[in-house]
Amino acid sequence: MKTAPIALFVYKRPEHTRQTLVALRANLLAEESDLIIFSDAPRGEGDIAGVSDVRKLLADLDGFKTVTVIERPQNQGLASSIIDGVSVVCEKYGRVIVLEDDLVTSPYFLTYMNEGLNCYEADSDVASIHGYIYPSDEKLPETFFLRGADCWGWATWTRAWQHFDADGVKLLERLKEQKLTRLFDFDNATDYVGMLEAQIAGKNDSWAIRWYASMFLLNKFTLYPGRSLVLNIGTDDSGTHCAATDAYSGEISSVPLSVSRIKIEDSSIGRKAVTDYFRKGKIPLLQRAWLKLARLIK
Repeated sequence: MKTAPIALFVYKRPEHTRQTLVALRANLLAEESDLIIFSDAPRGEGDIAGVSDVRKLLADLDGFKTVTVIERPQNQGLASSIIDGVSVVCEKYGRVIVLEDDLVTSPYFLTYMNEGLNCYEADSDVASIHGYIYPSDEKLPETFFLRGADCWGWATWTRAWQHFDADGVKLLERLKEQKLTRLFDFDNATDYVGMLEAQIAGKNDSWAIRWYASMFLLNKFTLYPGRSLVLNIGTDDSGTHCAATDAYSGEISSVPLSVSRIKIEDSSIGRKAVTDYFRKGKIPLLQRAWLKLARLIK
């Protein structure tokens, strides 16, 4: 199987990073995959020890085809680090699988990602492959599409990433002009528009809300799994801006997912499941929106 390189973004949480690496190394395709780790520099003196401990974990790391560690000499922040890192890897390899230091993956995560990348490589309507899906009471298809893009264990190609628009003002204007804000917010079940407005106001520097908006406006789609292959362990109050919650937690699939060609369209079942989850979730709408925002900008 043609395997994509993995770009892993780490900062100052050694225990989260360790769990992420242990799970990733247990993936069936780990030994066939190139791993490129982007380690951001400390923002201030209080972050020096954490960054140092993370970098010690990365020394002599094995279990992958190759391991490359890029230690940033100056702090870039998550948004700039990811935008730059994904661009660099895409330019060299044409595709990339993206993880952060608090995402624990199923042993079948890389298999699903690479099968999705290979299956839909030539389909310009497909923007990305995503490994996480919200815990839902709905019985979901094996895989399905939703309009836009996402950020918790994802993959893309150069052909899609080149359309990432960093200009939040233009993105918001287009959403309003085309009367798409309600759909963008899952029938007003969550507040992604508010997150984009906060990014414009300088209250966050989220790359993810702009990635979602960029692909949503172009009417591009992301392939989702019917069972999650990713668990976010970072919503434990350990991130820079991240409050504690277990609202996003669910079981990681213990069996592989079958990736095959399906119709590229916004899934009514999938959209209903996500919308219902937002509406019936364990935390109120405003708090849920803030927690999601906090996770994006940590």
